[in-house]
Amino acid sequence: MNRMAPASAEEFLGGLRDQRVLVTAGASGIGYAIAATLSRLGARVAICDISQSLLDEAANAISPAHATLADVSREDDVDRMFDELASSLGGLDALINNAGIAGPTGGVDEISTEDWRRCIDICLTGQFLCARRAVPMLKASGGGSIVNMSSAAGKHGYAFRTPYSAAKFGVIGFTQSLAKELGPHAIRVNAILPGIVEGPRIENVISNRAKQLGISHEEMTERYLENVSLRRMVSPYDVATMVAFLLSNAGINVSGQSLGVDGNVETL
Repeated sequence: MNRMAPASAEEFLGGLRDQRVLVTAGASGIGYAIAATLSRLGARVAICDISQSLLDEAANAISPAHATLADVSREDDVDRMFDELASSLGGLDALINNAGIAGPTGGVDEISTEDWRRCIDICLTGQFLCARRAVPMLKASGGGSIVNMSSAAGKHGYAFRTPYSAAKFGVIGFTQSLAKELGPHAIRVNAILPGIVEGPRIENVISNRAKQLGISHEEMTERYLENVSLRRMVSPYDVATMVAFLLSNAGINVSGQSLGVDGNVETL
């Protein structure tokens, strides 16, 4: 594309066709929305997840180039997955580090060491394990993109959700460090910070917090939305379109950024 000339819509938003993309936790929720969106735009999408039944459903719906059962917090699972990808895709152009869990809800003195470690292992260490295997493949492809999923909790302290918030703050530091390290290799690295995303995970979080405070689910939902400027939740597909932008020609010079897709969460 001639970057000095006005771009057509196809040129500006193009560049996704035939990209080889791995989406972790790609069989449901945000990950599925990302995988489905990129697939519709012509990318060759691989997904992993910890649920075989969800992988089977996703495979039937979006026909990914590769689907594998893998837990990103387990180094042996990650190594096996990337060995398979090297064979099935022949390389990699983008990694979407989407896998994560909500973690426990409770005071710091109530959270077990096991629950703390599991949240950090999946939400932060899992991104490291995937990136360390993806980077050599991206370099071999002549560059590419990494998108790390953080959260609005990665810029706001989040009382009673300390493991999750700590992990998501860590993702931002990881992202900015990798952007500096990998920029000379034409690899862009960004973080997306979703806010209150529609779906089972946030409903469970709201239920747990409501129970802790002794209020109704509805009242807790209203309290959450009072802290969002647009007073609404976001859709998984709102996040997916931001990923598509970052991987497209339009995102060619966007790196090291933490991009909120959250309706402007003011506080947590």
